Amino acid sequence: MYQYQDFDQRFIEERVEQYREQTERYLNGELTEEQFLQLRLRNGLYIQRLAPMLRVAIPYGTLSSRQLRALAEISRRYDKGYGHLSTRQNMQFNWPELASVPDILADLAKVQMHAIQTSGSCIRNVTTDQFAGVADDERVDARPYCEIIRQWSTQHPEFDWLPRKFKIALNGAESDRAAIHVHDIGIRVDRDATGDVVFDFLVGGGLGRTPVIGSVIRRGLPEPHLLTYLEAILRVYNRHGRRDNKYKARIKILVRAMTPEVFAERVDEEWAHLKDGPSTLTTAELNRMQGCFSPPPYPDLKDRTTELAEQRLKAPAFNNWVQNNVSRHKVAGYAIATLSTKHTGVPPGDVTDAQMDAVADWADAYGFGEIRIGHEQNFVLPDVAQEKLYELWKRATEMALAAPNVGLLTDIVCCPGGDYCSLANAKSIPIAEAIQRRYDDYDYLHDLGPIDLNISGCMNACGHHHVGHIGILGVDKKGAEFYQVSIGGHAGNDASLGRIIGPSFARDDVPEVVERILDVYVDRRIDTEPFLSCFRRIGMQPFKDRVYASAG
Repeated sequence: MYQYQDFDQRFIEERVEQYREQTERYLNGELTEEQFLQLRLRNGLYIQRLAPMLRVAIPYGTLSSRQLRALAEISRRYDKGYGHLSTRQNMQFNWPELASVPDILADLAKVQMHAIQTSGSCIRNVTTDQFAGVADDERVDARPYCEIIRQWSTQHPEFDWLPRKFKIALNGAESDRAAIHVHDIGIRVDRDATGDVVFDFLVGGGLGRTPVIGSVIRRGLPEPHLLTYLEAILRVYNRHGRRDNKYKARIKILVRAMTPEVFAERVDEEWAHLKDGPSTLTTAELNRMQGCFSPPPYPDLKDRTTELAEQRLKAPAFNNWVQNNVSRHKVAGYAIATLSTKHTGVPPGDVTDAQMDAVADWADAYGFGEIRIGHEQNFVLPDVAQEKLYELWKRATEMALAAPNVGLLTDIVCCPGGDYCSLANAKSIPIAEAIQRRYDDYDYLHDLGPIDLNISGCMNACGHHHVGHIGILGVDKKGAEFYQVSIGGHAGNDASLGRIIGPSFARDDVPEVVERILDVYVDRRIDTEPFLSCFRRIGMQPFKDRVYASAG
C-alpha cells in the first residue's frame, strides 16, 4: 500500500483545519447555504433526506486493517454503528452531525485517510479491480498508476472545477472487473510485444440519465505519457464541455456531439503541446510508485487443493462458499476471499462496526493486514492461505459475512435509494430485500448461475442498473413509486447496456416480474448457458411476452 510522506500528511491536516474553520463560520451564520455548498461537497459531505452523509475516500478500494478499525470507531462515535460500502469502492456514513464532520476528518487524517473530492465537479475516487496485485489473470498491477493519478488529480488547479463530476477507472487483468467501459475515462493497462507497459484509453462512457459505452480513442500509449495524455483529455473537456446544463455537461455528451474521432483529434492537438513536458513520468518516479505496491513477503506454502477438496466434501456449506466466494490467487498456496455483505434483512453494502473490526482482525490473522472494497459492495481479503480458508469461513459465518452468493442473483448491487437519498424517485432497499427473501434457496441460485441484479433509486444510476443482467430503476409516476426493468446489461469486457423491457411496475409486482424473467431463462437456456448468453441469443421478445402476458 502507498504510505503518506510528510507532505501528504501536512496537506491532509491543513485541509482538515481549513474545513473546520469553514464549518464554524457556516454554523455561526457567516457563510450562506450557497457559499458553504461547494466547501462541504469538496470534503465529501452531502445533505441527504434525513441527515448529512459523509463519503470517505478509499483510493482504488484498498485500505489497511488499522484504517478499517478507525472507520469502525468513527461509526460508533459519530454515526449509528455502521457504514455503507459504495459502488465506487468508498465508505459512506449516513448519520453524522454537521458540526462533528471536522472531527471525523481529523480522525481520518490520523490514519492517512480523507474525504477530499468524493463529491463535486472534480476528478473523483480513482477505481480499479478489487483483485489488483493478486489475481491470476492479471497482466499489470494497475494500483501504482491509480495512485499516480490520485496524487496528480487531487486539488489540481486546472481541473478543480470541471463542467461535471469526473470518474476514472483502470483495469490490468484479462477480465474487466473495473467496468472501464462505463467511465468518463477507462484505461486498460497492458503490455506490448516487448513487455513494456502501455495504455488503451476509452473515453465518454458513463451511466446516469444518458448511458453510453465508452469509445477507444488511443491504443498502446507508452507508460511515461500517462499523465500528459490524461491532461490533454481533461483540457479538451474543460474547454468544450457544457456548463449551461448539468444534464448535458458530462464528457460523454461532448464525445457524442463531436464524435469520438473528432474528439480524439482534438486531444492529439492538445497533447502535442504537453507530450514530453513536465508531467511526463520518469523512470525514477515509476519505480518509486511501483515500490509502494511490492508484493508482501509470501512464505512458501504448499498448494492445499487436495486438502481443501476434502474439507469441501465434509462440509457442503463450506463447499458452497469456496465455489462462489473464493477466487484464484497468483501465488501458490493462497486464495482471494470475498466476504458478502448481502443477506436478507440488511441493505446491500451496509456493514456494522463489529463486522468492520472483525474483518480487520481477519486481515491481520489470515493475510498481511490489507482489505479491499469491491464494486459489488463486498469486502475482499486478498491474501488468505488456503489452509486458513475453513477457519475464516467459520468466523465469517458467525459475523453474517459468509453468504455463499457472490456473483449470484442475491449478490444485489443497490444504492441507498429513497430511504436516504434526497435525489431518489423511489426506494431501492425494500426491492432488494423482497428479492432476497424470494430467492433464499442456495440450490436454486446455484442452478441459475451467474446473474448480476442491480437496483437504482433514480436516473443517477448509483446502483449501476444499466449494466445489470437484470436492472431495476425507481421512477416517479404521478407521485407513486414505480420500477422500470431492463435486461441484458453487462459491465465486463464485452460491455452492454440493458434494454428496457416495457412499461414500469408497481413495487409489489417487481419480485414476480423477476421470477417471470428467470422462468423464461430456465425454459430457453441450452444446458448450462449463462443468463446473459441466453438473452443475447433469444432476444427480448420471449421475456416481454412472458412478463406482460401474465400481468394483472
